[in-house]
Amino acid sequence: MQEVCCLSLNRIVAAIGIVLFALVGNVSRVEALDAVTVPLDGKTLDLTEAIDFASRDPSDRVQVSTAPGADGIVRRIEVRSNQAGGTSYWAYFALSNNGDEQIDRLLVAPHFRLANSGLLIPDLGASRIASVTPSQGFPPERQPSQEADVFRITLDPGANVTFVAELRTPNLPQLYLWDPDAYKDSINSFTLYHGIVLGISGLLALFLTIVFVVKGTAMFPATAALAWSVLIYLCIDFGFWNKVIQIAPGDDKMWRAFAEVFLSAALLIFTYTYLNLNRWHVRYSHATIAWLVGLLILIVVAVFEPGIAAGVSRLSFGLTVFLGFVVIVYMSLRHYDRAIMLIPTWVLLMVWIAGAYLTVTGVLANDVIQPALNGGLVLIVLLIGFTVMQHAFAGGQIAQGTIGETERRALALVGAGDIVWDWDVARDRIFTGTDAEELLGLKQGTLEGPARDWLEVLHPADRDRFKSTLDAVVEQRRGRISQDFRLRSEDGHYRWFHLRARPVIGSDGEVLRCVGTISDVTDERTAEERLLHDAVFDNLTGLPNRQLFIDRVAGAIIRSQAEGAVRPAIFMLDIDRFKQVNDSFGLSVGDSILLTIARRLARLLKPQDSLARISGDQFAFLLISESEPERIAAFADSVRRTLRAPISFGDREIFLTASIGIAMHDARQGDAQDFVKDAEMGMFYAKRLGGDRIEAFRPALREQGSDTLTLEADLRRAIGREEIKVLYQPVVRLEDRTIAGFEVQARWDHPKHGRIPPADFMSLAERNGLIIPLGLFVLDRAARQLSDWQEQLGRDVPLFVSVPIASRQLLRHDLINDVKSVLSRSAVQRGSLKLEFPESLVMENPEYAAQVLARVRELGAGLALDDFGTGYSSLSYLQRFPFDTLKIDQSFVRGPTAKHRRVVLRAIIGLAHELHMDVVSEGAETEDDALDLYDLGCEYAAGLLFGQPMSAQDAGKLLFREEEAMIA
Repeated sequence: MQEVCCLSLNRIVAAIGIVLFALVGNVSRVEALDAVTVPLDGKTLDLTEAIDFASRDPSDRVQVSTAPGADGIVRRIEVRSNQAGGTSYWAYFALSNNGDEQIDRLLVAPHFRLANSGLLIPDLGASRIASVTPSQGFPPERQPSQEADVFRITLDPGANVTFVAELRTPNLPQLYLWDPDAYKDSINSFTLYHGIVLGISGLLALFLTIVFVVKGTAMFPATAALAWSVLIYLCIDFGFWNKVIQIAPGDDKMWRAFAEVFLSAALLIFTYTYLNLNRWHVRYSHATIAWLVGLLILIVVAVFEPGIAAGVSRLSFGLTVFLGFVVIVYMSLRHYDRAIMLIPTWVLLMVWIAGAYLTVTGVLANDVIQPALNGGLVLIVLLIGFTVMQHAFAGGQIAQGTIGETERRALALVGAGDIVWDWDVARDRIFTGTDAEELLGLKQGTLEGPARDWLEVLHPADRDRFKSTLDAVVEQRRGRISQDFRLRSEDGHYRWFHLRARPVIGSDGEVLRCVGTISDVTDERTAEERLLHDAVFDNLTGLPNRQLFIDRVAGAIIRSQAEGAVRPAIFMLDIDRFKQVNDSFGLSVGDSILLTIARRLARLLKPQDSLARISGDQFAFLLISESEPERIAAFADSVRRTLRAPISFGDREIFLTASIGIAMHDARQGDAQDFVKDAEMGMFYAKRLGGDRIEAFRPALREQGSDTLTLEADLRRAIGREEIKVLYQPVVRLEDRTIAGFEVQARWDHPKHGRIPPADFMSLAERNGLIIPLGLFVLDRAARQLSDWQEQLGRDVPLFVSVPIASRQLLRHDLINDVKSVLSRSAVQRGSLKLEFPESLVMENPEYAAQVLARVRELGAGLALDDFGTGYSSLSYLQRFPFDTLKIDQSFVRGPTAKHRRVVLRAIIGLAHELHMDVVSEGAETEDDALDLYDLGCEYAAGLLFGQPMSAQDAGKLLFREEEAMIA
């Protein structure tokens, strides 16, 4: 009884001491616990559930009530922290040896386990236990290990030992007690498994890299990147990476996060590249780029918060697999071969994702699941590699049928007259038929061979363009080739060819060959060059026209000012009474005389001088070779004598004279336009004095032409001030006298001179270059008004507006683009906006006019031939022009006698109807005129009988009043 009282007293004193000590320092207290019996023959024992934690808050010491010993006494032990900083997390457990033999065991706390690691902010592992303190005996010794905290403990027979573990992390996910030999065998067995898996993964990554080097398409580097990302992930998970870069045990969180981010990015890139998502929609590319940018940001996050980066990358990996499955199913339903071949692999990947999810959430937590998932990941990459290999080595066989079909189509094109062109990309061999070689006079086989051999026969200016086009098609694996180039013939001349081809893609996404045709387009290119030549050169004499001449004058002025060169001089020549020559001998003789004059004048020039034909019978000299006034005067006199020399025509001689104006450039003159105008003033003054004279420009001549110059200056500002008015003259249907449309006429409401008709200001506009903006203004205003009328009347009511194109500058200017822009701004019915071209304007250059008119007709504008029969025309050309309307000049309507008038009108109207054109007659001033035209078959008429030109407002009132009357 006394012993029991003493024992109770000792316990009370000990408890009071513990309480007092706890009040003094930072001490965590824990209660006594039950000991876990360690079997003598057991190989492993899971202690995870037997662990108790002192507190979730770190402390610098802990007091633990030990498990009852053999005598049943519960003791207290205190353990102090051994870590820097003095605070730690604490866990404790008790082990019991009930046998009669000493037991040696290994206490193992793994650094990382995938099982129960978490999904959003996973536990990426760390060194768990800093030290272990037993309640009796010697402290356990730490064993070297890269994968776990391992301590060797010894339990004496019949001992109950309490162990206090000082933790480095708040959690201790797993704790095992291993038999040393069994643990060694387990490590060795897993080491062998890890080696096999790493070997297969490494060989697979290396093999796919080699395939990428051989094939070079984007699909193979993406697959190789996925294999390398899996290899890196396995190296870190197996602890191999720690040995390579000497990472401290448990400090590989950042590298593990890097590996998971890299793995997620590699799977995303592979999915995008393998399925060719960029060819399906551009949004796939945008989404993928944004996704990859987010993963790149995770790499930076992994440096500071590895858990967050790994959690986001795991979500990204799972989302990639899910969305990829949806896309694969969608594309498979559309019979896309690549998606169909990827279905088995992706199903396995979906199963792997499900297993990984169950593992990280703790549903599956055994020791085998993590190695199994690692092996499954390698198996998936292996299947992906086999799928890619099928594309790499079966592409030629899969595409064989397609190539045969292409060849059959090429043979059909040969029958159409084109030349087959086939480039075998893999062997770099170009094959063509013998037609091209025969056309060029080359030896057979010259054009067959590597693509680089073509560079020898290509024109030097076309070589780089030809090579870059072929390279672009092979690199981009899509598109069409449509290119003109020149090939050298045997005699050294070049011929133009047009190549049309397209790539043939194999099942691996690579270009197997390019197949197409080449055709000889030398004649077409010659015609185009002729058109370009006619744009700046006179098509009769071959001399520069006014535009090119002014450009050369501007260049001479710039050189004179910048380099101090000789001041240029301009001679303007006008052949006196040349119209009488045309009237007396005809236009063909007049053209021959102009050619003779051009050749005579050209003989007077030196290489640095220029001669141009400004208009019908006007020529201009740009004289740079002479600078002295005496020499210039002598040159002018030689020009005058040259023109006076008789021109023989058959048995007759024609004598001509010229009015010549001379201008010398000085600093007071403006641009080239003003310089040319000064010479023209001198020429007009010589003309006014009777001709056959030479007059030099003087400032006083400017005063005489001040009225004209002032009018030109006012005209430049007239469009901006809205002084140009667009009037509309009604055009009626002779059948029912209803309004069919309107003819547009321009008037200038000058603030001082009143209304000026077109005949008085159009010549000014053409001379100073304002005819182009003026014509575009009238065309745009008429189109807008027509669109408004059609919208109000409804699309079922036919209505047209005709706009005259009277200037050659408008025809030679970029008329096509102007019409296109006008039609794009105004929604008018096709063919209802008609452009009227005078017969004389069209026949100046019929080849050029035919092409321009055809392009304008394609844009949706109507075409009318104005003043038919008033000038020289050719019926062979007339039937080539795409006119839909023919306008009869009023001179035929108001002819000298009714009999002759009807004969001519009947012939013109019949010709128009044979050419499938409508007929509009001008000059219908009386009712008899209208009845005669209707009897002869004319559909439309305009004239004073039906109304004078009126404003848009008045025309609208007339139009809608008539519409209301018809409805009533």
